[in-house]
Amino acid sequence: MLRIHTAAKAVRDRFLMLPSKLRREEAGKSTAKMLLAVWGAAVDIGSRRIRGAVRSVHKCSTLYLADLGSAAIALAVALLLRYGVAELKTRPETASVLLWSGAQYLIICALVFPLSGLYSRNWKYGSISDLFIILRAVLLTSLLLVSLLFFSTRLTDIPRTVVPMQSLLLIAFLAAARLSFRAEEIPLARPVFRNGRNKGADNDHRIPLLLVGAGDAADLYLRALARDPNATYVPVACLDRNEDQIGMSLRGVPIAGRIEDFEQVVADLQQLNRQPRHVVFTEAPAAFGEEASDNLLRSAERLGIAVSRLSQMTELKRAKGDNPYELRSIELTDLLERPQASLDREAIGRLVRGRRVLITGAGGSIGSELTTQVAACEPAELVLIDNTEYNLYAIDMALNENFPAVSRWSYLCSVRRSQRVEEIFAQHRPELVFHAAALKHVPMVQLNPCEGVLTNVIGTMNVANAAKKYGTLAMVQISTDKVVNSTSVMGATKRLAELYCQALDLNGLETGRGPRFMTVRFGNVLGSSGSLIPLFKRQLARGGPLTVTDPNMTRFFMTIREAVELTLQASAYGFEKQLGQGEIFVLDMGEPIKIINIARRMIRLAGFTPDQDIEIKIIGCRPGEKLFEELFDETDKRINSPVPGVLGAVPEPIPLPTLRDAFARLQRHSERGNEADVVAVMRELLPRYVHDADRKPAAASKRLPRRPKDHIKAKARGSRSGYRKGTRAEFRSPGS
Repeated sequence: MLRIHTAAKAVRDRFLMLPSKLRREEAGKSTAKMLLAVWGAAVDIGSRRIRGAVRSVHKCSTLYLADLGSAAIALAVALLLRYGVAELKTRPETASVLLWSGAQYLIICALVFPLSGLYSRNWKYGSISDLFIILRAVLLTSLLLVSLLFFSTRLTDIPRTVVPMQSLLLIAFLAAARLSFRAEEIPLARPVFRNGRNKGADNDHRIPLLLVGAGDAADLYLRALARDPNATYVPVACLDRNEDQIGMSLRGVPIAGRIEDFEQVVADLQQLNRQPRHVVFTEAPAAFGEEASDNLLRSAERLGIAVSRLSQMTELKRAKGDNPYELRSIELTDLLERPQASLDREAIGRLVRGRRVLITGAGGSIGSELTTQVAACEPAELVLIDNTEYNLYAIDMALNENFPAVSRWSYLCSVRRSQRVEEIFAQHRPELVFHAAALKHVPMVQLNPCEGVLTNVIGTMNVANAAKKYGTLAMVQISTDKVVNSTSVMGATKRLAELYCQALDLNGLETGRGPRFMTVRFGNVLGSSGSLIPLFKRQLARGGPLTVTDPNMTRFFMTIREAVELTLQASAYGFEKQLGQGEIFVLDMGEPIKIINIARRMIRLAGFTPDQDIEIKIIGCRPGEKLFEELFDETDKRINSPVPGVLGAVPEPIPLPTLRDAFARLQRHSERGNEADVVAVMRELLPRYVHDADRKPAAASKRLPRRPKDHIKAKARGSRSGYRKGTRAEFRSPGS
């Protein structure tokens, strides 16, 4: 049509530009040229349309033949319905009428169907609007059939009611044929996600989702999940603001309640072993009401459930051709194969609120999260100590922005300097001390054992001595699972720090005075500085490969937030109820996870396929590394703990005078750089410690740690001893 319009406009313009005397002479020629141009354009358009129709029929020949067969069947069934079987037997001429009119109708359909666009669409993605194409094609063929029969037989041989009936039948047949293109979606009418699982899919590593909203966006998302065989999420329930929807299902996913029923729905799902680990808002949270959304967010945070929001379908992002491996946002909780632990926030609040709190290593990964959570509990004063200027500056600025009302002091100080540490304690006299300052990177400490001893052993002793000297109520030390049957300098130094705090705690129990000294032990935290998650993210951004030391290496994992929350909870219970004196609080971290599985899951969550888009490379163990970590040492007594999410361990204690004498020698040898003497003293205190003398990666990879006789589960089975309650009945009240 555009070509016809252009040709006519060109002829008109040329005609108007001619002088008036020549217009009449040129009129005839211009008219002929115009008609010729219009005819040529019409022929070209028609030929293109016909060629396109022929190509579409060639591509969909099976569907084309099925449509013609449907047309014939529809006409025959319409005649049968009109006359009935008995009457057809008495009218033998009906067969010839059917053959004659059927042949005409098939010819009409054979020409009209391709030209109407029935075969120029991908019917796998057909919609309600495409139904009008079928209606248009059937209506056009029926009108042409009626017109042809009228001019040939004046409609005397075929009843007039047959045409409407065959039209309705043909519409149904054509629609059914196109529905077959979406046969894989037919099960969507049934519970595809029955019992929180996508039928026919491997759900071992899928993350349970709770959807907020059961509208159009949720429907599209569930369709996409059902079609994706590699989806990393599986929906277990929906919440919606419409009470009429409750008890119904969306694509097989039950609508379990209103948004206000979030905690009850999570509890019900937990009983069915389908506890969600991720909550997804399918629409903007404001659409569900500001108060309801805020309450849900607070409840999810308390239950340790990550919260996300679906991106808008119409949201556009700039294509970055220079980096095809641009990462999707990865929730660290999605890397765990278990739900996060729930908390007793009231107990944590009672521990911190109104007290002076000092935190060492406040700018580190654990320390900064600890500082943030303590600040949220309204302490009377917050004293921050860190040895790194930028880390201290960053956490101080974060507190200034988020908790400006909290009184705080920031000190650039190394815990190795006992005099400086005592000056800070003397000035502020903290009531609670959280000791997170440490050197924690195993290969680096393995290469620098003297520095590791000075920070992890002597630094802990300095902080603990200052806490005891200046009347602290309780000190909490952050420890690591690498202390268990340690094969690294870092693990050995942290084990000595545990033993020193245990000795001070037992000394306070015997004398009836002095602060509580509590140690919290846990494994790897996801996303901490120097951990594998930031490394994997950098490697993913470069397009791989992801480096894994050994395919069988396993570790216990927690998120930083979960580790800090459980640390505070264990500290609150231990201090308030006088539990676990001389014992180690061991956080329940579930089952160990293979590092290579973390790598594969990160690749999938980033939108790629492991070993296809991104390679995983095995590089061998580094100095001091073990293939697996444990939560309990062979010499530890395992006990049941009344603290939720926490286990208990009682190490074999070493007398306090023995430790002080050994620590003095360790400090002297470390300051002089005598590594051999440092290792010798550590072996005196830890007879099972084996030091990798030459610190060669090859040697480290060959020496495997001894596996305990029985595999340690997440929860201690049986109790060898109960929790001992302290004899002291009184502690200083806040502000005293």
